[in-house]
Amino acid sequence: MKVKSLGYVLIESTDPQNWLEFGTNVVGMMAAPTMPDDGNVYLKMDARPYRFAITKGETDRLLLSGFELGGEEEFNAAKQELEAAGVSFEHGTAEELQARRVKDLVRLQDPSENTIELYWGSDLDYAKFISPVGIAEFETGVSGDMGLGHVVLPAPALQVTHKFYREVLGFGQVDQMHFKFTDDPADPGQGLHFLHVDNPRHHTLALYEAPMPSGCVHLMMEVKTIDEVGYCLDRVQEKEIPIVSTLGRHTNDEMISFYCATPGGFALEFGCGGRQVDWSTYTPTVSTLPSFWGHKFQG
Repeated sequence: MKVKSLGYVLIESTDPQNWLEFGTNVVGMMAAPTMPDDGNVYLKMDARPYRFAITKGETDRLLLSGFELGGEEEFNAAKQELEAAGVSFEHGTAEELQARRVKDLVRLQDPSENTIELYWGSDLDYAKFISPVGIAEFETGVSGDMGLGHVVLPAPALQVTHKFYREVLGFGQVDQMHFKFTDDPADPGQGLHFLHVDNPRHHTLALYEAPMPSGCVHLMMEVKTIDEVGYCLDRVQEKEIPIVSTLGRHTNDEMISFYCATPGGFALEFGCGGRQVDWSTYTPTVSTLPSFWGHKFQG
């Protein structure tokens, strides 16, 4: 199986309008002009009709992540591989395909009970992206082929979940870390695996060995310049949005970024300068230092 990118996320919110304000006037996406007025919030950042869909619900959490496949042939092959591996899935309904603006999809859960969708045939609406805060463009590749960014999912069952993404879904290993939060020799710590798909982005998925009620550790979005990162940091501070981590530069993907709270109960990493990799020559790594400088987490 060859996943191409993280195509969209579906988020449940007790008040979707909070995401509209945060997504447009803080992050710099735009309200999606070609999506229906159906009570949901759709946020656009490139040539795709939307990347974030926020629906009204009883909790604030990430509902699912949508991963794009290359085409119908790859999609049909993926279903056969899921069946051969004994992985159960359900087909998207006609209404869901229309809502996602895709040709076809299947929905399943990984071993840590994260819901994902595999799909093919995303629309391109080519509606001009006009950021309400002046961002020229986000880093999503050509016609969005690098996806919206990356997602870090909770994986309490880390080993079996990592094996699922590697051996069933075909994700590639990039890097791994292991964190200990005390000096106690008996502290088992928590693991973190970084995984790539079929595009140059350093990682599209990471798996963190901990449960998260919000269904997500963080989402990452990338812009083109450090100035845009600074402007966004100013907006976050002006609106008194909690800073989850200060500005810093990661070791493995070289991203210069900060983290802030979202209305979804998880964090957003907003950065620039992320490493792009030629996977034909790459050797997976083990990192013991998460950042060269900065990234002081605030609790």
